[in-house]
Amino acid sequence: MESLPRRRIPVQTYGFFLLLFALVLLCGHLSFLTLPYYWDEAGYYVPAALDIYHGAGAIPHSVVPNVHPPAVMAYLAAAWRVAGYHPAVTRGAMLLVAAFSLLAVFLLAIELSRELRGAPAFLAAALMCCSPLFFAQSMMAQLDAPAMLFTALALLFFLQDRIALSAAACVALVMVKETGIVAPLVFCLWLAREGRWRDAAFFLAPALALGAWMLALLRVTGHWLGSSGFAQYNLYYPLHPARLALALLRRVYTLAFANFHWIGAFAVLYAWRFSRIFRTRSWRIAWRLLGAQVLLVTLLGGAVLERYLLPALPILYAAMAAGFSLYGRFPRVVCSVAMLAGMVACIVINPPYPFPYEDNLAFTDFVKLHANAADFLEHWYSGARVATIWPMTLELTHPEAGYVHRPMAVTRLPSLTPDALERLDWGKVQVLAVFSRNWDPPFSLMHWRPILRLWRHFYGYVPVATLAETRALVPFQVAQHFERHGQWVDIYIAPGTPVTPSAAAPETRVNWPAGRWSARQTGAAR
Repeated sequence: MESLPRRRIPVQTYGFFLLLFALVLLCGHLSFLTLPYYWDEAGYYVPAALDIYHGAGAIPHSVVPNVHPPAVMAYLAAAWRVAGYHPAVTRGAMLLVAAFSLLAVFLLAIELSRELRGAPAFLAAALMCCSPLFFAQSMMAQLDAPAMLFTALALLFFLQDRIALSAAACVALVMVKETGIVAPLVFCLWLAREGRWRDAAFFLAPALALGAWMLALLRVTGHWLGSSGFAQYNLYYPLHPARLALALLRRVYTLAFANFHWIGAFAVLYAWRFSRIFRTRSWRIAWRLLGAQVLLVTLLGGAVLERYLLPALPILYAAMAAGFSLYGRFPRVVCSVAMLAGMVACIVINPPYPFPYEDNLAFTDFVKLHANAADFLEHWYSGARVATIWPMTLELTHPEAGYVHRPMAVTRLPSLTPDALERLDWGKVQVLAVFSRNWDPPFSLMHWRPILRLWRHFYGYVPVATLAETRALVPFQVAQHFERHGQWVDIYIAPGTPVTPSAAAPETRVNWPAGRWSARQTGAAR
């Protein structure tokens, strides 16, 4: 299929669409801008950025360092220098990156679908905007949404034969996330196959940049990846054949079925079967990059998080939009609207199986519940020691995470399984905070015995105590209960624990005004 000549796009057109995408994202996320930090945000990325902000260097010292490069953390530190340290600044900075990402997705889809009728690029951008994964991750201080931006830019420039710009985008990509090295590898091999050795040499620069970062890690930490624990969990643990097969199935499910992707996946299969639109040079390169990205994050990463697939989504959604363009007008409109509506619903509706809360807005419920619990504990029991597990231990001891004014005393429990609760020495517990750490609906697939046995055998999965089990095992009354959309937090107070009301000075608060919790001390029965 012969490519059509490219039209020159005025600069003001880029600016218009960037502002449009930024406005859409800001309006959609306005109510979440002041949320405290969640899980890995509070556990690694924000502390690492604060180290840079305070001039301690690119390699973190307040948390255990790992191989993740420092570009995003340096970007956040720069944003805080300009606008001050506040979660709203952090989330605003990440949303700005996400707006550029949507623009890159739009332009990439235009490049890939230049021979197609209609406007599939608009649909590709809409699919990305409505993706539950992108919607949640676009405001979070993590690496994968920025990695998606530079992956899309690198591919766009490569397809336009702007090799130097593509290589520069790849350098930025590997400084955002180390797994981005897959893009310059694909481009280098493709150019070498075409005999363009001089152009292929440009893509050695990203490898040199990543190698320099890893050498710096080795010099400071004594390990190429920052720590041996990180290497064990993310390099060796996933390579068990059973875990590898399950991870691959999970990747296929996420891309081809979850969040109403099955509608778009059918369109891709239809296009592959009945047309030649995916057989151009541009699409062959894009598919190889998508496949390499999926393979790499399947082989690496013990957690098998869905957010690792974000760099593959621009290609996937462009392909789905291209497939829809081959339908007749009525089925094209019906399928597009059905997929978009289904994806929007999945932003707020959780699936019937365990999933990372960060895959949709469930993470905001988690954060709000923990903020309420932290306010209650800090106000009424600021002098008590709280027994709980991570990440609440971090939330109560690190004011910079945005949950408390001042650090509270905590005892970190190994887990909240029934066995762990039964082994507790209750005479040493003043306050116990338990919460739903995983999504576990009544009809969860994890309640099916074969799946549960499989997860226990290969992943060491041990279910945490349910709300009812916890209340049966804890010998204290529930002083406060918080619940949102199936997630919950219970605060238990031991008899005789003194109430020590505290009114922390507003100026010491990192973020979020007071008043998020109900101050009733019910002493309710279990």
